[in-house]
Amino acid sequence: MTFLELARRVLEEEKKPLSVDEIWTIAKFKRYDQDLASQGKTPWATIAAQIYVNIRDSKNSPFIKVGARPRRFTLRALLSNTDLQRLDEAQLEVETPKREVEYLERDLHPFLSYYAYFFLKAYTKTIQHTRSDKKEFGEWIHPDLVGCYFPVEDWKPEVIDFGQAIGNIAIKLFSFEIKRELTFANLRESFFQTVSNSSWSHEGYLVAAEVSTDEDFLAELRRLSTSFGIGVIRIDIDDPDSSEIVFPAKPRESLDWDTINKLMMNPDFKEFLRRIKIDISSNEIRKEKYDRISTRDELIKMIKRRK
Repeated sequence: MTFLELARRVLEEEKKPLSVDEIWTIAKFKRYDQDLASQGKTPWATIAAQIYVNIRDSKNSPFIKVGARPRRFTLRALLSNTDLQRLDEAQLEVETPKREVEYLERDLHPFLSYYAYFFLKAYTKTIQHTRSDKKEFGEWIHPDLVGCYFPVEDWKPEVIDFGQAIGNIAIKLFSFEIKRELTFANLRESFFQTVSNSSWSHEGYLVAAEVSTDEDFLAELRRLSTSFGIGVIRIDIDDPDSSEIVFPAKPRESLDWDTINKLMMNPDFKEFLRRIKIDISSNEIRKEKYDRISTRDELIKMIKRRK
């Protein structure tokens, strides 16, 4: 049984909206967890990630989001057309009260590491710009975070060995530039900083906790994303599992080795590449060597709020 099948089975039987924690608790009580092919250390987070991705990527997803704080899910088949219409109208009418929040860009790093791990299957590494020992290459070369997807956890050992034998291991390298907010005031500078800082990677993303919903702004953001292949991720500081890719990145088949060589001026990036090589060679990912993955509750408590 897959995580999606488990979630669907529980929702079908309970016939009411449930949070991912409730879905997992009920599944364990009914011993459905014993039928899973794998569980991992945080199965409830895996359930959330897979449901969110299914809703995002499939027009015919059986799942539907209900409410917030905590976010719950139900099955579309359990709702009448009238219920669906009322739900859509209710979600359009709900406006989150504007609150002052106290956080810095670096406070968003754990949120992005969480999202990258569960939604992109990537391990991240924070790059401290101040640790670079050379300045002549300019400011716009260091990404805030880098990430790597390893096939080790998805592929059979024989496939990995074959890939190593022919020198073709299908890892995917990510580059992330983080901003607190994205508006017309900082769009162009933030976007082209991301373009410059991510040219070396397979996929580059501009990440922010607050993304303007102005229609003209979103149209311009979409145009830039399409033109330069840079993706956009919105971090939800209230519900980390609701973070989402606003616009997907356009994957690059090849890496920019000249820029990678320049980035070696930074010890964090150098250690990141060294770690990847070791993990690929050993077919074992040393998770503690990358950015720590906080729990959802830990993330929510990190941000100070004032009403």
